[in-house]
Amino acid sequence: MRIGGIRTLDGPNVYHHRPVLVMELHLEELDGRESREFPGFDDVLLALLPGLKRHHCGLGREGGFLERLRTGTYFGHVVEHVAIEMASMLGSPVTFGKTRRAHEPGLYHVIVRFRSERAMRRLLRGAVELVEALLRGEPFDLRALLAEAEEVARHTDLGPSTAAIVRAAERRGIPWRRLTDGSLVQLGYGRNRRLIQAALTDQTSHVAVEVASDKALTKLLLREAGVPVPEGCVVDDIDGALEALLDLGGPVVVKPLDGNQGKGITVGVEQPVRLLGAYQLARRYSDRVIVERQLLGKDYRVLVIGGKVVAACERRPPQVAGDGASTVRELIEAVNRDPSRGEGHERPLTRIAVDDELVERLGEVGMSLDYVPAPGQTVVLKRAANLSVGGTAVDVTDRMHPEVRRVCERAALVVGLDVCGVDLVTSDIAAPLDGGVVEVNASPGLRMHVSPSEGTARDVGEAIVAQLFPPGVEARVPVCSVTGTNGKTTVTRLIGHVLGVAGEHVGMTTTDGVYSGGVLVRPGDNTGPASARAVLSDPLVSAAVLETARGGILRRGLGYDWSDVGVITNVTLDHVGQDGIEDVEDLVWIKSLVAERVRDGGTLVLNADDPESAGIADLDRVDAARLRVVYFSSDGDAERYRRHVAAGGLGYSVRVGLVVEERGAERRPVARLADVPMLASGARFQVENCLAAVAAAVAMGCDHATVARGLATFDSGAHNPGRANLYAMGAGCVVVDYGHNPAAFRASAELGAGWPGPVAAVIAVPGDRRDDVVQEAALAAAASFDRLYVREDRDLRGRAPGAVAQLILAEVAKVAPQVPCEFVGEALPALQRLAPEVSAGTMLVLYYEHFDEVHAALLALGARPVPSLGSLERATRPERVPAESPTAGS
Repeated sequence: MRIGGIRTLDGPNVYHHRPVLVMELHLEELDGRESREFPGFDDVLLALLPGLKRHHCGLGREGGFLERLRTGTYFGHVVEHVAIEMASMLGSPVTFGKTRRAHEPGLYHVIVRFRSERAMRRLLRGAVELVEALLRGEPFDLRALLAEAEEVARHTDLGPSTAAIVRAAERRGIPWRRLTDGSLVQLGYGRNRRLIQAALTDQTSHVAVEVASDKALTKLLLREAGVPVPEGCVVDDIDGALEALLDLGGPVVVKPLDGNQGKGITVGVEQPVRLLGAYQLARRYSDRVIVERQLLGKDYRVLVIGGKVVAACERRPPQVAGDGASTVRELIEAVNRDPSRGEGHERPLTRIAVDDELVERLGEVGMSLDYVPAPGQTVVLKRAANLSVGGTAVDVTDRMHPEVRRVCERAALVVGLDVCGVDLVTSDIAAPLDGGVVEVNASPGLRMHVSPSEGTARDVGEAIVAQLFPPGVEARVPVCSVTGTNGKTTVTRLIGHVLGVAGEHVGMTTTDGVYSGGVLVRPGDNTGPASARAVLSDPLVSAAVLETARGGILRRGLGYDWSDVGVITNVTLDHVGQDGIEDVEDLVWIKSLVAERVRDGGTLVLNADDPESAGIADLDRVDAARLRVVYFSSDGDAERYRRHVAAGGLGYSVRVGLVVEERGAERRPVARLADVPMLASGARFQVENCLAAVAAAVAMGCDHATVARGLATFDSGAHNPGRANLYAMGAGCVVVDYGHNPAAFRASAELGAGWPGPVAAVIAVPGDRRDDVVQEAALAAAASFDRLYVREDRDLRGRAPGAVAQLILAEVAKVAPQVPCEFVGEALPALQRLAPEVSAGTMLVLYYEHFDEVHAALLALGARPVPSLGSLERATRPERVPAESPTAGS
């Protein structure tokens, strides 16, 4: 087998509504072979991965995969289940997997959900290696693979503090996105977004963090505020440390001035000989060192969020209990085998490191690693109680004395931290404070509260989320997603324009770029999930309108979790032959994801005049009953539209020169057609675009008066470049449009329906379309225009030069020999050549590849943009006699 690649679909996608990995797996010589053809393979596989016996598979019951394995299944399917089982063995159970045959012989897509993306990528590759090794009869080191994947997860997954906050956000339905490979995470969308990094938030004061990092300054401020703190001083050299020890008397604590996580701290120092080692350890982490009196009592960590105590733990140093037979070393090894312990911070507890400090601590009490403690004897292994050195935590939140609570909240307030870890030592947290605060920490670790060794777990992540998004504060901004085959760019721009008129700062993605508040901030085709995420990360955006193209949906998923409004303009023949798309039904499957991801109670806008778009409401996976379905129809005659409106559903149509909103017998005018420049041509496709935008804008909260203003001020040249733009040239005109499929050619031809002179077109079809789609487009163009000029895209998309053009020329010659059709190469030379013909009275519909080049060329030729056909100044000409519409075989 051969892996072609692994890609991440990190938003809702056509396979699942959660992120998945998709591996392209070429079975090669295993194509067409099944597991039953290899005697003993299933037994060896099950011996290595016995958990496979519990997999349900498509049979929907435990043991389903085992049955498929015994009776014979293809190896892409086997790889899928092997990867899922290995993830479960790592403690990251996966509940979804699927294997689909792709468009290429022997190629399968293996799709799996994941908890750890990088680790799952390694496991997918490892699953292929494992299956191949077993088929060859070779041993496979499963333990090494799992250890490697676990190490990958440890270095790349979110840490426990960040993960706790993210889980809390998910429970509240707040969207989140990881912004870096580290712990920087965005919660929410647009102007309501918030950022976190571990237990730091975008509300955390930098000054407060600096104060907390300077432990001497912290103590000074706390002492001034009446918060009890231990005596001590900052020293710059060992002589200063010795002097401090003499002044304070033992025992003292020696620690770095700006340390964290318990690093470099030594407690219980009483003798100068120990002070030297403690001082040198602290200097590893800071140039300056604190020597302070050690308070006697228990070690506590109190978490204060938003000025209120939300959790408290007693921290206990790492220790083992003797059994009368095992050495201290063996007891440590047994403790470290606890699955809740790991390296660093990825597990609730940290493994106990056998280091010099531990050996020294044992020596102080007359023990060594080979000492055998008596049954029940407790051996304290280190002086510090931090979880990071292997300590444990016992929740004591409910036992806190009010005075202790008040002192901790005051300490956080004085330093100024919104999320604050207060370290204190006192004899009993349930009694009045008889010790003091020893440290105040920014970005405190949360895992001891989320997963204490003993006691009640505290949802401290929720407390942080509640501070960021208190009651009444939204985490989202309204989102409208627009998809379809044709018209989606125009509809997106028109919705964005209306929302801008309503006063919103609109973030918008289109085929020509990303916009923020009407300003182009990133040019280029930006209709994929990365662009959507960029808009939803913009802190200025108050409403988002996202053009959502097929390619991005299929290859990367959606760039948002839920929309408030979904619009599907139409679904017609296009893109067949790409990415495994075989027919229009495949296109419906892809584009209907936009409908599936409209939130409960949100609005789904569908084209009643287009059977494929209208039928999306009938799909089980869409579950239209949970949505507010709105239809539009250019003339209101579509049967589905009439039934919907009659039954009390909302619809938009055109009646007696008005755009109207209809429900039952009620009809409300929205705008006059005469006031909408884009409708001056009377083209049906522009009417449909307008109605789709009206329906979406109303669903996004715009009133009818605002919608009417938006329609009236939408200038095609300024607000919709490259979409049915008109240029006057002498006695003729040029229509610049973007289209390359049969429906687009037929739609644009409507612009010339009333033109008194000939109507010609410069057309092209992208090279990645299947031959029959190219031929269907040629047929549509021949039926729509009096003369055709065939150009070729610079990006051939895998075709030989001239191949697509020859297909078009041959098809036109076959089905419509009466329509003149010739090859002209690129658009600009063709435009210059045809300029005299246009000036003499021809309408030229030019389908471009690069709009800016065409626009500049037209201006250089003296053409001028005009808002509508009605504004063209042209001489009286005889009525045009349209060419006969050709049919196949004519």
